[in-house]
Amino acid sequence: MRFVKGINVMKGFCRSSIVPRGFVVESIALSGPLIDIVVSTTGHTGTCPECGGVSARIHSRYQRRLADLPISGRAVQLLVLARRFYCDAVLCGRRIFAERFEDLAPWARRTARLDHIVHHLGLALGGRPAASFAQRLMVPVSNDTLLRVVRRRGTPRAAPPSVVGIDDWAWRRNCRYGTIICDLERRRTIALLPDREPATAQAWLARQQQIEIVARDRGGGYALAAAKALPHAIQVADRWHLMENASHAFLDAVRKSMRQIRSAIGAATINPKLLTAAEKIQYDGYLRREETNAIIFELAKEGASIKEIVRRTGHSRKLVRNVLRGQRTEVFRSRESSLEPHLPWLDEQWAAGQRNGAELWRQLRQLGFRGSQRVVAEWMTRRRRSENAESALDHAPAARKIARLMSIGRDSLSRAETVTIATIENGVPLLVEAREIIAAFQSMIRRKCSDELEPWLERARSSLVASFANGVLKDRAAVSAAITSPWSNGQTEGQITKLKLVKRQMYGRGKLDLLEARVIGIP
Repeated sequence: MRFVKGINVMKGFCRSSIVPRGFVVESIALSGPLIDIVVSTTGHTGTCPECGGVSARIHSRYQRRLADLPISGRAVQLLVLARRFYCDAVLCGRRIFAERFEDLAPWARRTARLDHIVHHLGLALGGRPAASFAQRLMVPVSNDTLLRVVRRRGTPRAAPPSVVGIDDWAWRRNCRYGTIICDLERRRTIALLPDREPATAQAWLARQQQIEIVARDRGGGYALAAAKALPHAIQVADRWHLMENASHAFLDAVRKSMRQIRSAIGAATINPKLLTAAEKIQYDGYLRREETNAIIFELAKEGASIKEIVRRTGHSRKLVRNVLRGQRTEVFRSRESSLEPHLPWLDEQWAAGQRNGAELWRQLRQLGFRGSQRVVAEWMTRRRRSENAESALDHAPAARKIARLMSIGRDSLSRAETVTIATIENGVPLLVEAREIIAAFQSMIRRKCSDELEPWLERARSSLVASFANGVLKDRAAVSAAITSPWSNGQTEGQITKLKLVKRQMYGRGKLDLLEARVIGIP
């Protein structure tokens, strides 16, 4: 036993977890925050990497420097006493070779166990955040090195999946999209594709013929790709999208019926003198929309196609399509208010008899509300009007509000809202039928009763939600599988949330290989 600069060191230190396998400690020295550990190998021979011959003739010696795991808050540097050997094989083209070490690459600057830590830091945190954290762990590594390690290791091999979920995700919303594919059984992402073209998804699926079930959204691109690449696989439509599409179909039915609704509640003609300032602005916009709608309807009556109407009017294709579908007829459009998080508290204060708007506003400011007193005053005006059932039919609410009021229970409605909905139901019976059809469809999905699908289709195709029913009819097999199958695409949506988090950690600048390595590599 001997002492090296104040450290007790045992000569010929045995193999342990302090140094990598195959090495013994020769000496230890402290140099500031760094610990230098001189190690050597225990073997007497070396193996030629080219011919595999064993040699004991030493040519020379040299020193390699490798970073290792820190000890007691100090960075560790291994000084490896490496050797060069002569190769005595006659037919070998190499005469001199450097000895190789177990679990250590020939040109590595870090030990395998430290490289494993660096890799996982890069996977979890990315470049700069991981580099900053590594400095605290006494693992000196740059952000470029971290990303280079992640890229070099790539993505781990995944077991061949049998049940997959496929969906698109946004590189940049409304501009560029990619495709994510998940193994639903193992709950892991297994592939990221650079776009959402059906041909790209088809090429990937064609290489995975063992897939039996494909869960997807309601879009036709992935359905076509799965049908061509895996004709034997069962396609399952996403249940959440089915429920959401059904709710949206009822909202479209309400929008198409807005003229009948206004006639039913006696608000077909609006007196601008009775409108508030905000409602006057919306009413002026409605009048301008009506002029545009009249021009588009006139061209449609003349037999012009949507493309021709777009060319002649200069409006977008989406706007023309919405007008022809009757989705631009509502007068007043509701927007989400800054009071939304505080509405339960306001309802409690109103029920307790508080009618002082200034006092309510001051208390809301203490609860974190940042809006003006005018917002609270307008809410009180609307609430005061809603208490009067006689003024409930002054003007029709927005289509979204009507759809919500017709969908929730009557016990949750105020007196004025109950009068409004009852008037609408008596005046527009087709809307009541559409509500019942949508409710039956959503109940069918919740109860998993696929036997009711055919009678539902027969009833729905002659109602206000016929377009939704036609979409279900075209995708009948996948919708039926969604009702009966335990698989759905909800887990894929969760993986997209994880993907967005990783993408934003890299400020949206990570390329596909780095993004894929991090998303798939993170356990």
